[in-house]
Amino acid sequence: MIESFSASANQSKSILVIVQFLLFSIVLIAIFSALLNKKLKKLRLESQQNKTNNNAAKSNVSSLPIHYVYCFALWCLAIFGAIIFAPLSVVTKFIALTSTTIIIFCLTKFLYDKKFSSKNHIESVSKLVLSITAGIGILITIITTVSILFEALKFFKMVSVTDFLFGTVWNPQMAVTSEQSVGQSSFGIVPVFLGTLLITLIAMLVAVPVGIMAAIYLCMYAKAKVRDYLKPILEILAGVPTVVYGYFAVMTIAPFFKHLFAQIGIDIASESALSAGFVMGVMIIPFVLSLTDDALNAVPQSLKDGALAMGSTKSEMIKKVVIPSAMPSIVGAIILAVSRAIGETMIVVMAAGLVAKLTFNPLDSVTTATAQIVTLLVGDQEFNSPKTLAAFALALTLFIFTFIFNIIALVVIKNYKKKYG
Repeated sequence: MIESFSASANQSKSILVIVQFLLFSIVLIAIFSALLNKKLKKLRLESQQNKTNNNAAKSNVSSLPIHYVYCFALWCLAIFGAIIFAPLSVVTKFIALTSTTIIIFCLTKFLYDKKFSSKNHIESVSKLVLSITAGIGILITIITTVSILFEALKFFKMVSVTDFLFGTVWNPQMAVTSEQSVGQSSFGIVPVFLGTLLITLIAMLVAVPVGIMAAIYLCMYAKAKVRDYLKPILEILAGVPTVVYGYFAVMTIAPFFKHLFAQIGIDIASESALSAGFVMGVMIIPFVLSLTDDALNAVPQSLKDGALAMGSTKSEMIKKVVIPSAMPSIVGAIILAVSRAIGETMIVVMAAGLVAKLTFNPLDSVTTATAQIVTLLVGDQEFNSPKTLAAFALALTLFIFTFIFNIIALVVIKNYKKKYG
């Protein structure tokens, strides 16, 4: 206990020292940057007053003093980071930081005299930083895909790919540990993906028409004051946590549908695809609405005015000019909405059930791939068992399915752009 407390105190002290050095570095860079900027401005003014040759004057002003200040701050930050985290004493770090600042200050002034193009240097560094940022996103995607792939390959060594892709029974619960027989379990994903498609279809039937029609109203018909009040209210739905939607589906929508269908003599499960898909669609409405509204507003006003000048009514102008022009962006919004629905987990877990059934009946309980992934990885699991590895196989299949869907959608968008310009 005493050792733990001592280690915690030492760690807190180290963090405090690092923070102090960071603050000292920022103050040091700020002071010397101001001095450098003032000095270079003075030199630049004197140089311009002494120069009489226009060509010489133009070559001398390729970079502004502020560009050299940016270079100075950038070089200081790069070197200061190495000094602060180096295993040196406190006094040595203070001396190193101060001396480094003075040296870089003098070096920057020397480069200014030598007509160093600091502007191009800053531009190159900015390009490098942006390239690294873009590369990080791609690298994370590759690492995630590879990690899922390796775990999925372990699963496919135990279970046939054919049985997995074309099997009609999903029951992985018996293979809890690697010692148990794989043959006692069933890993057919057909009912799982059938449930995923069913709930996604119901959600899109709710979200796409409502979202697009609401966007058309807000963009083309609503007054400015009505739009200013109505759009934020609708977009509030996008900020509601999905667990709240799941609770809403279980406590309100599911009993409502059960009572409604009971009035006409139709039996519906307490956890049904209809209630889960309906609430998921409500959740996606502001997503479709916002993107469609942006697409409609991006249509040039000249096209709208031209259609009206030709004698079209407002509804004809919307149908024949605005929507076709905005169609590529609208299709993109629908694609993103479908991807959002496929990846949704909490609403499905709470409102649709966890039993995989080979059915396309919206009144029955179904499950989805994401819900099964959560179920398989909850609790203490053997990561060498087929049950746990099945989650990675599901994730890989879902990834490939979404990837293919996005490629098809991009082709459709490209064709729309060719057709409507």
